[in-house]
Formats: sequence, structure tokens, C-alpha cells
Amino acid sequence: MKFDFKEEDLIIKPYKTQGPVYIRKQKGLFQKIRRYTGVIFVLLFVLLPWITYQGKQAILLDIGKQQFHFFSITLFPQDFTLLAWLLMIAAFLLFFITTWLGRIWCGYLCPQTVWSFTYIWIEEKIEGTRNQRMRLDKSPLSAGKAGKKLLKHAIWLTLSFLTATTFITYFVPATGLYNGLLELEWSGLVTFWVSFFTLCTYGNAGWIREKMCIYFCPYSRFQSAMFDQDTLLVAYDKKRGENRGARRRKEDPRQLGLGDCVDCNLCVEVCPAGIDIRNGLQYECINCGACIDACDQTMDKFGYAKGLISYTSENALAGKKSPLLRPKILGYGSLSIFFVVLMGITMYARVPVEVSVLRDRNVLYRTNYLDEVENSYQLKLINKSQHAQRYQLAVLGVDEVKSSVTKPITVAAGEMLSVPVTLTVAREHIKHKVTNLQFVIQAENNAEIHLLKETRFYSD
Repeated sequence: MKFDFKEEDLIIKPYKTQGPVYIRKQKGLFQKIRRYTGVIFVLLFVLLPWITYQGKQAILLDIGKQQFHFFSITLFPQDFTLLAWLLMIAAFLLFFITTWLGRIWCGYLCPQTVWSFTYIWIEEKIEGTRNQRMRLDKSPLSAGKAGKKLLKHAIWLTLSFLTATTFITYFVPATGLYNGLLELEWSGLVTFWVSFFTLCTYGNAGWIREKMCIYFCPYSRFQSAMFDQDTLLVAYDKKRGENRGARRRKEDPRQLGLGDCVDCNLCVEVCPAGIDIRNGLQYECINCGACIDACDQTMDKFGYAKGLISYTSENALAGKKSPLLRPKILGYGSLSIFFVVLMGITMYARVPVEVSVLRDRNVLYRTNYLDEVENSYQLKLINKSQHAQRYQLAVLGVDEVKSSVTKPITVAAGEMLSVPVTLTVAREHIKHKVTNLQFVIQAENNAEIHLLKETRFYSD
């Protein structure tokens, strides 16, 4: 048996550019959108910790006090169900967007992408264009090369440090963090986490870059479970583009037996992952649209129609219709709305005070010198609001009960207060050995806060 193949057919082509990925600067519609969305994202990231509400930082995840402040809302560990609903909403929204628009998050808003492109921009300003950077890296060490490299890495590290401190301001009050920096009074814990996130940012955006998306990010691995043949993604029109080949602008590609692809390789050079989109759909593609802008620019120069590389779907490439409303999209969208409504109901029903009643574990009851029966309790109140509250305490279920707490209980904002309570009842008013009773907690300045807590009163 005789096989007809060429020697080059045995060569396994890599999925991406070998060695470092040198990204060529590219302009165009999608790169403009990416830059604007990136700028908005960074501005929000930097400015949000400086927004104040009623004299305090509006958004603060205070791990030390186990409180999450979001404007007028303060969440405690007891509000874990809200976090569960929030994570479910985020998950199903991710599934919804991915099924519909592919990895649009990765290409335009993922912090790894935003910071990587920022570091690349700094690299271009210092070391020059793609070809200049390649020549610089291949050249022998010199004073000029060392100076450029040191300046680049110094700026990278400075930006990494500012990124880390900004991130920490979501967990430590911003004013206190920067005052501590100026006075060199950071705690060991703050110093550790700022250093850790500085190194992470520097390594991810400066060195790892596309390897983070390809090898570490789990999203690129499980996205195929959400994709279908109608998912919008970046794809190359093979029918129109093949056969590839160079030609002069005025030559008719059909007479040369060529497609519209001029094999300029720009789509590879501008790709942040270093892949060749012409090799077919690849999980490494982050849908940033850089190859689309590069290809459209080349098509314009040759007078061909744009869209050889475009946001499309497998069905669209095959000439089939891609319906917008599909079972997957309807399912993920409905579940997202469901959990949003559920979280809204939970937030609406949430009472800004947490109350628990614990009995004295050592003694069920005791008798005082007047032959009255006493029961002791620990009343714990957590004020979840951002203002001090005063609560009135009453007891129902036992006649003629006397409480050791006769004045309103004042609880500061975010405070958990433990109040010892002793209930005393004369024997003639006790009808059973075990009597069910209720503690009634009423906020003085909010009639809607009216809680009942069940407990028991024991006697002989």
C-alpha cells in the first residue's frame, strides 16, 4: 500500500506562537470598546473605596469585625444566605452571557486582561513596537537595554503596588491604610497581603499573561459545557478565506486560485494568546476581537469585504439561522431572574437586628429570700443597622413577671451586646413546672422592628 503525503504533513503545528508572545499594537472598533470598558472598570476599582456614606466608607468588607458595609446595608455572618443567592446569581449570569456571547467577559472586563493590556502598553512606550521589542530581547546586554528593562519593571512594580493597596482598601478603611503607609505603621498582616497581591499582579500581568488564561483559569476549561452551535464567538470564515496566499492588491484572487485571506499573519501577531484563529475554534481564544480589527484593516487595504474574521456562530458560518431565544439562554436567564427575585425578597424581609436567648446552663431555677422563683438568661442582640438603636424588652406568657432589665437597651451600630436578664415570678402565679414564655424586643424608633423569641421558665 502506498501513501501519498508530503514530509511537512508530519509536522504537528503548535496551537500558539512558541516562546514569548510579542503583541502588535492594533487599532479598531473592538479595541476601542475594550479600552473604554477597561478604563471604566479601572476607574470604578480605584474610586469606589473613596465613596463615603454618612461619614463612613460606603463599601467595606471588614473581616476583623465580620461586617460587610454596602452604603446603608450592613451584612453579618448570619446573613450568609444573601451571599449564597449572590453567588448563584453571578454563576447563572455567567452561564447566560457565555451561552449567548461566548467569552466576552474574558476579552473586555476580566482583570487579568485589563491589567495585561495595561502592562503591554507600558512596555510599548518604553521598549517600542513589536519588532523593536523582539530585536531588543535578542540583542546583547548593554546600558541602553538594561536601562529600559529596569525602568519598565520599576513602573510595573509601582503599578502592582498601587493595585494591591487599592484592593486592600476594600477590606481596610482607605484613609487608615494610606495614613499608615505614610507613617510607616502598617501591621504585619496588612504588609503581608499588600506584598502578596503586589507580587501576584506583577507576575500575572507582567510575566504570566496569556499562560494564566490558558493553564490556570478554570473558565477556559469548562466553557465548552455552556457553548452551543449558536454561541457568538470569534471565528474565521474558512470557505471564504481559503486558499490563503500573498498577492498584489490589484490581482484577482479567484484567477490565482486563492481566497480572501492574504496570509499576512496579523491576526496572530495581535492576539494576546498568540493563537492562530484560522486553525479553527480554540479554547485559548478570549474573544477580545483584536484579530477582527486587524483582518478588517487588511480587507480594507485590498478592497475586500470585511468580516473574514468576525463575531459569529458555527451555525451562521454553515449558512444556518441562529435563533436568539434558545432553551439554554431561556433556562439560564430564567434562573438568574429567579435568584435575583429571591435575593430581593430576602433583603426586604431582613430585620436589622439579630436576637438570641440563652438560658443559664448551670441552674434551671433558684428561689430567692421572698420564696419567689428566678430564672436567668443571656439576651444577645446584634444591631445590623448603621445607627445606634434603643430596644424595649417585655415578657409574655407569665403573669406578674418581674424583669431585671427595666430600662431601654442601647446597642451601638454593628455591636453585639450580651445582656444578662433575670425573671422573677411569685409562686402563686406559677401554674406549671415548665412554662413557655416569649421575650418581646421592640425598637423605640422603628415600629417595624418587633421580634418575639421563645424560651421556657422552670420552677419546682
